[in-house]
Amino acid sequence: MLGAAPAVSNLPLNMNPKKILVVDDNAIILRTLSMKLKSSGYEVLTATDGAQAVSTVRREKPDLILLDISFPPDVAHGGGVAWDGFLIMSWLKRMEEAQGIPIIIITGGEDARLKQRSLAAGAVDFFNKPIDNDHLIAAIQRQLGQEPTTPAA
Repeated sequence: MLGAAPAVSNLPLNMNPKKILVVDDNAIILRTLSMKLKSSGYEVLTATDGAQAVSTVRREKPDLILLDISFPPDVAHGGGVAWDGFLIMSWLKRMEEAQGIPIIIITGGEDARLKQRSLAAGAVDFFNKPIDNDHLIAAIQRQLGQEPTTPAA
């Protein structure tokens, strides 16, 4: 069968892509990061709040989590506990399914104390929005033990 060989050579190089969970309440951030990560060969999972993030981690066991710090109050569910990235990290650190999953913070907050607090809470890296995608991909590759494919200037 002559037509089969080209189909095999067109298979993606990464047959078992790493899963990255992006947790952010901003649909534009979710969409743009998802496109960039997918084009870099990753499987992308998304969550818009802490409850979705926790259930997605339990169900999918991602290889890495990109996590925003600021989330609006959960008025849809009676305005209960206000999730923020620190509370989400705290929950994840106590979950067996999340043990060893690196968390990179992505936030619009520029306060240096946010970076210190994030790293002290267990984040492995910290990025301010707007995110430099090349540096973010390089940081993800470092955390996942992959060869860098983008400049890490």
